[in-house]
Amino acid sequence: MENARPKFIVAIGTSAGGFFALAELISQLNDEMDAAFFVVMHLSKQSIGGYLINQMQKYTSLFCVEVDEPITITRGTIYFAQPNKHLIIKNNKVKSGCGPHENRWRPSIDVLFRSAAVSCDGHAIGIVLTGLLDDGASGMEAIKVCGGTCIVQDPNEAEYPDMPLSVLKEINVDYCVPLTEMGAIISDVINNKKVIKTIIPEYLVKEVKISEEGIGSIKEMAELGKSSTLSCPDCGGVLFELNNGSIPRYKCHTGHSYSINDLLEKQNKSLESTLWIALRTIEEKKKLLTQLSERDVSRGYSRAASNYSEKIAELDKHIDNLKTVLFANEDEAKD
Repeated sequence: MENARPKFIVAIGTSAGGFFALAELISQLNDEMDAAFFVVMHLSKQSIGGYLINQMQKYTSLFCVEVDEPITITRGTIYFAQPNKHLIIKNNKVKSGCGPHENRWRPSIDVLFRSAAVSCDGHAIGIVLTGLLDDGASGMEAIKVCGGTCIVQDPNEAEYPDMPLSVLKEINVDYCVPLTEMGAIISDVINNKKVIKTIIPEYLVKEVKISEEGIGSIKEMAELGKSSTLSCPDCGGVLFELNNGSIPRYKCHTGHSYSINDLLEKQNKSLESTLWIALRTIEEKKKLLTQLSERDVSRGYSRAASNYSEKIAELDKHIDNLKTVLFANEDEAKD
């Protein structure tokens, strides 16, 4: 029946290179599958979510909808996250959330996957497609812990293999396959998997609650992990090192969350910005000293001009050193 509650929840996450990968996957979905489907694709804040829906609708007979207000989940529907809003499953409803970014993204794949794991235990199927860095790895671990099924695109065919690889490094997935085989695997899981009731870990319930509410207390964060010596690059708050699961993560009490790779990426950008500001400031100081030196030369104050020249030469050394650090930081970010 069209409005029946689905037996399975299929959560799909993708990022760079995801448009055509997602189109290929949803073209294999059909109304015989006893499931509802949920998609998080990393998009810029300026993106028009309706455009993605309209384009994806061309590849499937299933109904595609963008989630804003809470919606009752129905079988045979594909629910898409809005740009700049999380997608959260709770009980038999799906809603959008405006909580802090996770892994530098909103919507975050991890947020969707954790909510699917907590709400649907072994009836959750997680799928990670092409993308950069590692959003989705922690959420996929949650699906695994709660008895769900984990599927990743074969990184050898992914346009950007980072996200599938990050899952494979951390989790013993159920399937690592080309896109063309995923539809058949989803059907097989839906038709043949015998779901065993799983006890949902309390730490996952608490994390999903924080994602729903958008912010947690310091007490709640202390229950999830220990205070670190690191500060949040977004808000400056203390980062807590989460000690649940096998994938190291950091989270502040306002909700910003990072994997180690995402935290390094954020710190690289912050460092680069700081270095460019320092370089600009030194260049401006050099320009002012040059003007003073030229003025004193024109007045015949050679000793004073010589002092300025020495300071300018010292600034040139600092400029060269800063440029060396900047280029080294850029090369490290590329690696």
